[in-house]
Amino acid sequence: MSNHKITFTYLSQEDLLASGCFDIHMAIEVAEKTMLDYEQHRILFPEKIVQIFDQASQDRINCLPATLLNEEICGVKWVSCFPRNPKSHQVQNLSATFLLSEIERGFPVAVLEGTLASNMRVAAMGAIAAKHLSRQNSEVIGFIGAGEQAKMHLLSMKVVRPGLKECRVAAKTVAEEQQFIGELSPLFPDLKFIGAETHGRIAMENADILVTATSAQAPLLKADWMKPGAFYSHIGGWEDEYEVAQQCDKIVCDDWATVTHRTQTLSRMYAEGLISSNDIHADLHELVSGQKSGRESDSERTYFNAVGLAYIDVAIGLSMYQRAISAGNGLKLDLQQCMIFEHEDIMQQVRL
Repeated sequence: MSNHKITFTYLSQEDLLASGCFDIHMAIEVAEKTMLDYEQHRILFPEKIVQIFDQASQDRINCLPATLLNEEICGVKWVSCFPRNPKSHQVQNLSATFLLSEIERGFPVAVLEGTLASNMRVAAMGAIAAKHLSRQNSEVIGFIGAGEQAKMHLLSMKVVRPGLKECRVAAKTVAEEQQFIGELSPLFPDLKFIGAETHGRIAMENADILVTATSAQAPLLKADWMKPGAFYSHIGGWEDEYEVAQQCDKIVCDDWATVTHRTQTLSRMYAEGLISSNDIHADLHELVSGQKSGRESDSERTYFNAVGLAYIDVAIGLSMYQRAISAGNGLKLDLQQCMIFEHEDIMQQVRL
């Protein structure tokens, strides 16, 4: 009998949800721990591969690998981002699949839906930044954008800033704003929700925490909307005026070196010679470990730029897989039952 059988677990989004994986506290804790592992050189984090199919729309598929040496797991996130999807096809613009392999023999252990983990990772990183860079007594949060990332960010921001009392949201349409409010207001009866009727100024002006969560490539956030003492979480591409960053007292990135090669606001400023490494206060892991300071006064304007770290995705995906296995969820599948030439009828399968 062959002992060369290879099996893995397949986990759908529904399997993950049924296992209690939509857990913002878990995502934040895993992200913080994994950033500390990164500082201790316990993470392998190679460059991602980007395939852009349309420069104007930025339709693309990315391949992002990372290895967690402590956990002996190598993972890859295969993620598509098609900004035109909602309008052209009435479907979401992002979808992701994760593959996890053990590194003793190199065999796969899991394939799982990755959109949930990916969206939770973005929100968790924004929340960790807010924990260090926003005022503890923040009461008003404003959003430009009302999609999945905006919703995720409100969930995570309420974890680290439970004293938030008012949420304002501006979207492309009033209907999107009302959908955001209708879905999230039952979760937060202590929050006053305000639809800005598509006006970014109404959502952002005098807010303590500002979040842009759109697929737009335009400077939607204006510098004079950001009051002294405010914290800005920048999620996507080009979403704010250059003056927003230029007026901030501290700029923190999840990974500044990676930002310099992208097309976000800070990336554009770097390419145009308007900002340099000397203007970046820290990478986020340095705040988590205490190497660098977070907010130091109530009047500081602070800016967080998230570009996306695949090793955090892989770590959250691994935690989800472990939770799902503990809950008995998922589908066991065979990758192979034996090696190729161990099949009894293999010679009858050959096509020459």
